[in-house]
Amino acid sequence: MSIPMGLIAVGTGLWTWLAVRFRVDGDDLVVETGLLRKNRRRIPLSRIQAIDLVRPLVTRVFALAEVRVELAGGAHSEIALRYLGRHSALQLRAELLARAAGLPGHTPEAPERHLWRVPFGALLGSLVVRLPVLGTVLLFFASLLFLVMYTEGGILAVTIPVLLALIRAVIAPLVMYANFTVAMSPDGIRLRYGLLETRMQTLPPGRVQAISIVEPAIWRSMGWARVEVTVAGYAGERQALSSTLLPVAPRHVAMHLVSQVFPGTQVDAVPLVPASSKAVAIDRAEGAGTDDVVFVTRHGWPCRRTDVIAHARAQSVRLTMNPFQRLFGLATVHVDAPPGPVQVAATDRELGEARAIVESTARRALAARRAGGDPARWAR
Repeated sequence: MSIPMGLIAVGTGLWTWLAVRFRVDGDDLVVETGLLRKNRRRIPLSRIQAIDLVRPLVTRVFALAEVRVELAGGAHSEIALRYLGRHSALQLRAELLARAAGLPGHTPEAPERHLWRVPFGALLGSLVVRLPVLGTVLLFFASLLFLVMYTEGGILAVTIPVLLALIRAVIAPLVMYANFTVAMSPDGIRLRYGLLETRMQTLPPGRVQAISIVEPAIWRSMGWARVEVTVAGYAGERQALSSTLLPVAPRHVAMHLVSQVFPGTQVDAVPLVPASSKAVAIDRAEGAGTDDVVFVTRHGWPCRRTDVIAHARAQSVRLTMNPFQRLFGLATVHVDAPPGPVQVAATDRELGEARAIVESTARRALAARRAGGDPARWAR
């Protein structure tokens, strides 16, 4: 069975590889698929949200790479070009970024400025010292102790799932985000990470829609923070894999990165107005505020989240009221970005205040879009 199945796998892979053709035609990326039934797709380069260079372990042995082009369009918007020679993949990535910025395709790759590298020890420590992980570790050792003392095999029904949960919560992120580095360049934010499968991710300027600074309870005592982002184009599993802009870093580094993504703002300098004292909620809102560049909300206990969205990136502003809020005359203001891990909402505001926030935020968003122009062809 191994020989015919191996031949089928090789034949399928070769057929798939032969079925893909691509070229850059002016300001468009043209991708043709299929041998018997042709399908041609023409994508304006201005729609590019991110370009990833992915190298699984086996392809690294043969000096190959996969170029993934993320577009604004949801779950079926990814263009995967696999596999190219590493040098060819780097050249293609540089050409696509240059053309998307409005520059000639032969423009050399822009230089980068190193921002932060996550030490391996800090990454491991940040994954371990989280309340859910610590609780799972205690449960694992308690089940082991019960197994040794009473030789009860049935306890394995608890021990094995707990062990798998620890692998998922600690080992998997450790392998994924090892050697994580962040750099800034004129063509966007460059992320490099991965132990077995390496990934080089480039987010062009203006493609980050919203940011969240996450500070779990134990992390706050150590001055650590994590930065998550929403980028239009990523969806489903790809979104979960690509939503981390910085897995762990000192808080001042995280805030500096936010100021690089949204130039002209200092999140800690934005005054936050507390939520109404009449609110009754477990995830109590600490406050919300705005300046000329961003809208900021802070909430959460014991894990504190500071959500930030630039006015120019706001898709819509809306006001909602649940039955309990209507009872107390409260409302929630949502500043919507494309679907993603970051949802910006100012909860439990007095109704009059909420309406004023909606009106002022809508005006600021309109003014910011007019002043900022189209983020496509940003180099022009």
